[in-house]
Amino acid sequence: MRFSLLLLLFLITLSAKSQQVKVFDRETNFPIYNVTIYNDNRDLVVYTDKNGIADLSIFKESDVLSFNHLSFIEYEILKRELAVIDFVVYLSNRAEQLEEVVLSASRGKETRSRIAETIAITSREEIRRMAPQTSADLLANLPGIKVQKTQMGGGSPVIRGMEANRVLLVVDGVRMNNAIYRSGHLQSSITVSPTVLERTEIIYGPSSVIYGSDALGGVINYFTKTPEINTENTLNTSIFSKYSSVNNEKTIHFDAEASFKKWASFTAFSYSDFGDLKMGKTRNHGFDSWGKVYQYSNNTNSFYNPAGVVNPNPNLQKNTGYNQLDLLQKFYVPLSKNTDINFNIQYSTSSDIPNFDNLVEVSNGKLRYAEAYYGPQNRFLASSSLKFNPNYSWMEKGSLIFAFQQIEESRIERRMNSLDRFYRTENVDVYSLNGDFSVPLNESKDRNLTYGFEFTHNDVSSNAIGKKIAVNGNEITGFENSFVIQSRYPDGGSQYSSAALYTNYRQNLSSKSTLNTGIRLTSTFLKALWVDDTFMTLPDMAIYTDNKSVSATAGYVYKPSVNWQFNTLVSSGFRSPNIDDIGKIRYKNGQVTVPNIYLKPEYVYNSEVGILRYFNNKKFLVSANAYYMLLHNYISRGAFEINGQNSLVYDGVTATTMANINNKNAYIKGGTFGFQGTIFNHFKTNGSLTYTKGKSYDTKMPLSSIPPLFGNLEVSYTHNKLLTSLNYRFNAAKNLSDYNLEEGIDNIEQTPFISETANYYGSPKWSTLNLNTNYQFSEKVSISFRIDNIFDVHYKEFASSISSPGRNFVGSLLLKL
Repeated sequence: MRFSLLLLLFLITLSAKSQQVKVFDRETNFPIYNVTIYNDNRDLVVYTDKNGIADLSIFKESDVLSFNHLSFIEYEILKRELAVIDFVVYLSNRAEQLEEVVLSASRGKETRSRIAETIAITSREEIRRMAPQTSADLLANLPGIKVQKTQMGGGSPVIRGMEANRVLLVVDGVRMNNAIYRSGHLQSSITVSPTVLERTEIIYGPSSVIYGSDALGGVINYFTKTPEINTENTLNTSIFSKYSSVNNEKTIHFDAEASFKKWASFTAFSYSDFGDLKMGKTRNHGFDSWGKVYQYSNNTNSFYNPAGVVNPNPNLQKNTGYNQLDLLQKFYVPLSKNTDINFNIQYSTSSDIPNFDNLVEVSNGKLRYAEAYYGPQNRFLASSSLKFNPNYSWMEKGSLIFAFQQIEESRIERRMNSLDRFYRTENVDVYSLNGDFSVPLNESKDRNLTYGFEFTHNDVSSNAIGKKIAVNGNEITGFENSFVIQSRYPDGGSQYSSAALYTNYRQNLSSKSTLNTGIRLTSTFLKALWVDDTFMTLPDMAIYTDNKSVSATAGYVYKPSVNWQFNTLVSSGFRSPNIDDIGKIRYKNGQVTVPNIYLKPEYVYNSEVGILRYFNNKKFLVSANAYYMLLHNYISRGAFEINGQNSLVYDGVTATTMANINNKNAYIKGGTFGFQGTIFNHFKTNGSLTYTKGKSYDTKMPLSSIPPLFGNLEVSYTHNKLLTSLNYRFNAAKNLSDYNLEEGIDNIEQTPFISETANYYGSPKWSTLNLNTNYQFSEKVSISFRIDNIFDVHYKEFASSISSPGRNFVGSLLLKL
């Protein structure tokens, strides 16, 4: 009797084990967590645990099971056939075959082979391997993107010769661009920590049909990690730490994912502390003093010094360090079989960020500014995303995203040997509601209609005050009095709203071709009020603008064979002037930007062609694209009179007046050549080369923000647990004749100064060599070591005020607990 019971228990245990499948990464042989396994009807679903194991007992032996994970190629097999392979399944990384699923091109999943736009995708694994200091540094490693830096606490991405408010930033489906996103250079890309990113997608070129105003040069989509439910209660945590020698960076990141049957949570904390940045010492360009910091201001909120201080190490860029804190909390709750909701809370803040551009400005051999810094850059986001699959005839699936954002920016300045300190603070509240829906129009689902709407409302307040500090020796003891100064934006408050409807249609015309078309109607409304006329009187102190625009796109994808793909695309884009365009008042280099209440929208008409050629069973890809964009009514800074005067007094200084104005026509043309993939066993490579040129038809002047020729080449070796790569980055020179000297955006004064007669040199060419090694001891422990700029080359990125990092030793550790 006892033997029979033991035998029965053994058979039950054996049967239970035979129902368990183990899922591994084919390349690393590590288990894959949270693989979704479902049957044909998708009415039964299970997930793998942190050991890559899932119980399949709920499925029938005749069920066809699908193993699905965003980072891996989907795998299908009959359940009864799993016994033949010992209930072990290996999944291949999706990047191996370069057939990525794209999430941003139509706000839903779509394969690259059906998309005419040029797309770049970076996965979580690649982001962790790069271990960038900020998300701006992450973008600088992607093909076709240049990043300008005014100070270390920033980074302004340039795509196809456009930057700042002409490039749209999106995080988790919510547009980050707000009513005070400025032209020139913008530092908001760093307010999303790279440590929480699941993936990043870049759409190159105008994408106004899906994303509306601002998406002229392209769209940068940040996707943070979303938790997933599991049939078993699990808790997974990880710790990531990093140190960089070039600025004594110390980064610590902690996250925890709790998964349950009915809900899941993801919590992340990231903190980075950056010291002053060291520049390279190898001056191949031949300019011995260019970029060196010979004196600096040691003034603080409480310490007063009427003169600059000698810098004992001119290669150390004093007043560049800062710190940043990022928090992320997500909840995922499946409400029913066809409906789920995500709650997303993000918060990013920083210390004061020194405005290095101003702090190194010299007049008659002396520093111009004693204090110049940005106050804490605060970004708060709270959003809820409802996704549903009702399978109606007019809507198969859809999503609604309601979001609230609160942004605070501030600027504090005091000139050297002055007691007057200027405070300017901006607060923006942004409310948005997005609806995106899709439906297949035939049974084979190769004819798809997507449609949606978007509403946004920005409420902007701008405050300014001047305070005279009280000084006792070198100590600032308080304030003597306060006085009126000019606010940066309308002091009576301003609002900017938009409403839009769009539709997009995608159809496979045959097995070899796909048609993409879309159209969008957008209406924007702006209201602003100036109250204080102490410093200037406008033609109208209250302004109202109401602009409407229709944008469209048409793309065609032709695949003559499995290894060839040809893309053609024509599209239009627009940008309606925001509060910054129309109402900003700002001083720089003897010029003050004043409001132009008559500013109109700008438009872009784009045409491009692209070629993709796959090799080695789609494990290697060569691509090339070329584009031509016609800018109409484009906005740029130019000389401007206000009330018949071409100058005014700003913060005690007489300055020439400038304003944003509409011009007639201009063009930007260029292209990118790239390649990536496996070249032979264990060896991979990737690289790109980007060319851009832009010029005005009416003024014959070069356009601003046009980078010189640039590119990169990388070769990597992967074997078992080791990955090592050698990377070469290069940048051609940009001559003085290719600069727009009127707008001032390109910062010609940050290039080498030759003489009073010859003026500035332009941007010298440069190149760096970088080494990266990663070793994964197990699925829970990995370390990385990197040497950037091995030869310690001195250079500045185009239009940047700060010199780029010199030789940098980087070490990082990742622990999964």
